Order: sequence, then C-alpha cells, then structure tokens
Amino acid sequence: MVQRPTAGTASQHVTRLRRGFEGQVLLPDEDGYHQARRVWNAMVDRRPAVIARCASPSDVAAAVRFATDHDLEIGVRCGGHSVLGLSVPEGGLMVDLSLLRSVRVDPDQRRAWVAGGAVLGDLDRASQPFGLATTSGNVSDTGVGGLTLGGGMGWLARQFGLASDNVTRFQVVTADGELLEASDAVNPDLFWGLRGGGGNFGVVTEFEFELYPIGTAALIADLFYPLQDAPRVLSGWRELIAEAPRQATLIAWTGTAGDWPLLPVEHRNGPLASVGYIWVGDPDQGRELLPALRTLGRPLAERVEELSYLELQTIDDAKHREPLRRYWKGHYLRELGDEAIEAFLARGQHGSDGDPELLPYGGFQSYRGAIAEIGEDETAFSHRDALVEFVAVAAWADPAEDEARMTAARRWAAAMEPYASGVYVNDLADEGEAGVHRAYSPQKLARLAKLKQHYDPHNRFHLNHNIRPG
Repeated sequence: MVQRPTAGTASQHVTRLRRGFEGQVLLPDEDGYHQARRVWNAMVDRRPAVIARCASPSDVAAAVRFATDHDLEIGVRCGGHSVLGLSVPEGGLMVDLSLLRSVRVDPDQRRAWVAGGAVLGDLDRASQPFGLATTSGNVSDTGVGGLTLGGGMGWLARQFGLASDNVTRFQVVTADGELLEASDAVNPDLFWGLRGGGGNFGVVTEFEFELYPIGTAALIADLFYPLQDAPRVLSGWRELIAEAPRQATLIAWTGTAGDWPLLPVEHRNGPLASVGYIWVGDPDQGRELLPALRTLGRPLAERVEELSYLELQTIDDAKHREPLRRYWKGHYLRELGDEAIEAFLARGQHGSDGDPELLPYGGFQSYRGAIAEIGEDETAFSHRDALVEFVAVAAWADPAEDEARMTAARRWAAAMEPYASGVYVNDLADEGEAGVHRAYSPQKLARLAKLKQHYDPHNRFHLNHNIRPG
C-alpha cells in the first residue's frame, strides 16, 4: 500500500529522497519553497507537497520513483509558462528542472546539447556567438522543453521547420524512472511521439538540436491601420504569405493600442490593427518586402526596426515577466477568408456587448514553408497544412476581472472556430479532452495512445494536455 507524505510524515519520507540527491528537495515550510512554486500565470496558486529541484538526470529519476512510490501527482516545471500552471500539482510532487540549464554548442558539427531545464534564451545566447540558431519561440524565458515537445513554432520555422523537427536525440526519464535515449536509431517510436506529443511520455533531461548559420541580424516591420481599413489590408496581407521569402514570418495583430508615440494622438488608446513581418537574415534583403506591404493601404504609422537576433528573441520579455493573470485560446486556419478576417477584427464583440476595455488582443502568425514540407506522418505534430495560427490573449491584474476576461477570450475563439482546422497543442488552455482531439488527427491520436500505453500505462504523466493510455 502506498503512503502519501502528509504533514506529519513528509520529513521522514523526504529524508530518504534527499540521500544522494544532487539538487534540492523543498517542503512547504522551507526557504525557497514559495519562490519555486510561483509560475508565469498569477492565477496559479497551488502548493505541492514536495518540490524536487533536480540537478541531474538521476535526480529526475529519483523524484519520479518517489512520486510513484507515494502516489503523488507529478508536475514537470521547466519555464513555467503553461497557462494552466500544469507544472504545479496541488499536494503532489513538482519535478523542477530549473537547475538543469546547461547548453553546449559545437559550431563545427552545428549541434547544441540542451539540458531539460534550459530556457530559450540560454540556447540563443550559447549559439549566437557563432552566428548559429535553431527554431525556438518568441519569449526568451519560455522553457525549451515545453515549447519543443508540443511542436515549437518560432521565427525560423518557415526556413528550417519547427523546434521539434530539429531535435536529433532526446534523453528522457520514463514513468518507471528509467533513463532512455530516443532518436531515429534508438527507440524510434518514442522519438516520433516526443516530437509534438507533449509531456505525455516522460521528463526530457537533454535535447540535441541541429543548428543553422543564420547570422545575427533581424528586421521587424509593422504597419498600423484604423479598423475601417483593416479588412482590405488583411485580405492583401493574406495573399503575401504564399509569395513571401522563407526568411519572413508574416504577422498580423488587432487589439487596443497603448499611448504609443508613433501613432497620431487621436488613435492612441483605441482599437487598432496591424500587419507586418519578422525577417531573420540580412535586413537590406528584408526591406525588399516592404513595398508589397505598403501597397495594401496607407498606414497611420510604421515601425521598421533593425535589431540583432538576440534582441528580437527578447523583445517581448518584459510584458511576460509582469505578475499578471493570464488566459489564451487558439486555432489553426488552413484558409483565411474574408469572413474569418471580419471575425478576427471583431474580437468576439457583437454590436455593443461587453466592455471594450476587457477585450483580449490577438494575432495571426504565418506557417507553410519548411513546416509544410515535412511529411504529416513523420512526427506526432499535426496540422502542417495550416496557413496561420491564431491566438487570443488576455492579461490583467485584478482578480475581480477573471471571469469577464476569460469569457471575452472564449467568445472570440468561438467566433473564429467555424473557420478553424484544428489547434496547436501549445495553445490549448482549459479545453480538456476535446482540445486534445482537435490538436491531433484520429490516426495520430490512436498511435499516441498506443505509445502512451507502452511508456506510461498508468498515466503518471497526466498533468499536461493528456493522451490517455491505450
């Protein structure tokens, strides 16, 4: 019979876990516990029974075995950017990988070996001195693990594929505490599932990535428009996706502007839309796309900025470090018709319903290119035929606004759903099993469930967008 570490027995049980543990094991009354349980979404306020701050793969294995022996739910923390705070199990055991942040780069082989707790900034800072990089996300505090296991969209994906497409080897601790490798040659079934199947199959303690010579330069182009001009502009922007060079990821946004000096005074702090692109590579070449963008309509303002790739990767960090309450909803769209554009610009509003100040902001990010060239069956990631990814984002400080903010995001996502083809697993929030069924095709979900049955038959790793065994 398993024994849970209760308040009275936890110290006795944890003493055994601490023997030979290279990292740090924290209980609720110990220094560092509350900092370790705090994550990106301020709505999450859960208290694990034990936090195992792992400093080695053997620590991870010991923590997983301990959780199994004592029937504790397992949450796995890397960057802590899950909108649901899935890494923080109430009364369970948090496997905290934040001490495992090493990155080793071999510029000759164009390879990076990335420990399981590294964040995107760790990888970028290690590879950029050599002019190298691989696809990663857009906020440098995001965990490499969570991003990659779900697929991994970023500014290099149209050139080189998703982050998961560029992993050549995983090192992973499975549900029984065994340390395995997975690659094309070793455990190829697990290798397939880890590339898009999320955290369902184990705790990844190391990734080996292929790197690419991208240089160190980037360019941002954003053109801002009043809402009455936005439908025509977005229709033209849509047509540019097919012909844009792969160094460009086309972006569009709508929301409420701030007090931004680049805007005319009368358009500040009001509804607005923008279209543009992110270019990774020679900025002079990137500027060659600007004339096509400018023909779409006369903008209220432009932002065209040259910056380093490292600066690009950190440009949104500040707003993600604020202790805000957060929620999001997302979709994939294979096509972007005029009705979908209208629904996008309406932000879920119908007439005068709702408070405009409580509306989320949201955007489109273009796919295709190298993403679509990888065979649909080569990895667990689905929806390679997506044209754009849509995300509605809410961020606020006042707990009294929780329901109104989340309802507004859900309403916008519901208005976009008739035009959607699925969802990115890393964009899922509280959709539960229905969301998982939208993230994967039936054939892939069946294959993933079979894989889950093999590697985690008791569903020990279920605090994720869960794929049930069998």
